[in-house]
Amino acid sequence: MIRKVGSGISVSVLVLTLALTPTVKAQSPMVPALSKEIPPRPVAGTLLTEDYVKNLATLAYVWGWPLVNMHNRRLVFSKVPESGLGDGVLPVAPLNRLTMLTDYIKPAERAVATPNQDTVYGFGIFSLDREPAVFQIPDFGNRYWVYQLGNQRTDAIVGLGSIYGTKPGFYMVVGPDWNGNVPNGITAVFRSPTNLAYIIPRAFMDDTAADRAAVQPLVSQIMAYPLSEFDGTMKTKDWSKIPSLADPAGGKSGSGAETKWVKPEAFFDELPAILKEVPPQPGEEALYAWFQSLLDAGAKNPKIKATMTAAAIAAENGILKELHQYRYAGVPVQNGWTAPVNGANFETDYYSRTAAARANIFVNPRNEAAYFGQEYDADRKRLNGSSTYTVTFPKDGTPPVNGFWSLTLYDADHFFAPNKINRYSVGTKNRDLKLNSDGSLTIYVQNAPPSPDKQTNWLPAPKGDFELFIRAYGPKSEVLNNSWGPPPVVKIK
Repeated sequence: MIRKVGSGISVSVLVLTLALTPTVKAQSPMVPALSKEIPPRPVAGTLLTEDYVKNLATLAYVWGWPLVNMHNRRLVFSKVPESGLGDGVLPVAPLNRLTMLTDYIKPAERAVATPNQDTVYGFGIFSLDREPAVFQIPDFGNRYWVYQLGNQRTDAIVGLGSIYGTKPGFYMVVGPDWNGNVPNGITAVFRSPTNLAYIIPRAFMDDTAADRAAVQPLVSQIMAYPLSEFDGTMKTKDWSKIPSLADPAGGKSGSGAETKWVKPEAFFDELPAILKEVPPQPGEEALYAWFQSLLDAGAKNPKIKATMTAAAIAAENGILKELHQYRYAGVPVQNGWTAPVNGANFETDYYSRTAAARANIFVNPRNEAAYFGQEYDADRKRLNGSSTYTVTFPKDGTPPVNGFWSLTLYDADHFFAPNKINRYSVGTKNRDLKLNSDGSLTIYVQNAPPSPDKQTNWLPAPKGDFELFIRAYGPKSEVLNNSWGPPPVVKIK
């Protein structure tokens, strides 16, 4: 029997009607998210063309040159038995320590190209996989100073110095994976993205006996040591009484070019360690996989490995040789000078990182020190000691700085050119520079001495090719925004 509901419609008809009525709103399908997984690496066993191997090997060499450079410096410093002077010149120290000079670095130094003659230097390499390192900062008063704390990529970890208002105290640097306890008495802690870090204290010093004496108590408090030795007391050391050691790099200082920290024939034997010890920056995972695929192919095929090595040697004698010139280590600015703009903050600018490492490794960030390099005169002719030159800063036109400035001369290898008066730079440190009658300042750059009335402003040049380099420590805004620029180098006809 069929029952009826209130309106006279049967229950059966109502159920059938509801069953046949379409759903008013069906559930929408989900929109899939893009995968964030790292893409697969190149397929192993793929046949590689010779040109592909050459080009990828060249790219790997340019990319990895600064990292291998630092890797090999750590290996050398791991053999240093105590703080001392390599060949009586180079400040060297065991890992997780530093060594300070007590005067300007000597001209015979060959471990770091383009050194300055304005500051008292120090240097140390930290191996943070061993343990964190502590370094001391004394009270420098009104003296300009900066500590460069960098990682294996030669990027700055943090800014420390008078321009930052950094306070005296004990500072600590740890590796990427350290998670220990920070002891009481530590002023601040910094984390390095790589287990290899380096520290380079620089303290400005006038070229006077009085300031040489005044800086010594400060220099004696500049120290670094493993965290396990930290006891909360300011340690001191008389750095004038450290021993002379054999050059830990195995080469004689003053032999010409910079110590060969990267040997192209060994590069691809060292690169696997670099890919393991230097974590990729965000986005570099594919680059690492690309390079690793080349290394894997070379490990299995001697012909591929030989092609890779040949490409490294060709790059060393080609691209890297060209990058030794200052004009490739930055951007062109006024009057033919070149200025690096992202020193120690290279990030993914691999070209600039390698150019700086080749021409002037351990550059400071630009807000700490602005650099200007020059290899040509105003007529675009190569600077050479067979000619005489002037560099004239207009009245009130020397580099505007909160620290100091200098004009330094280097030989073609980017080291100091020996001369009879032992003068390698002029600038703020010199108290006897003479101004012209109109208030301008002229520096005489030449091989033979100028007339006696000009000799206080003489910057001696070698007989061959040379370069000029301007430093502006604590640069003011006019330098940073390029509204100030260096004057031309004028050849005297």
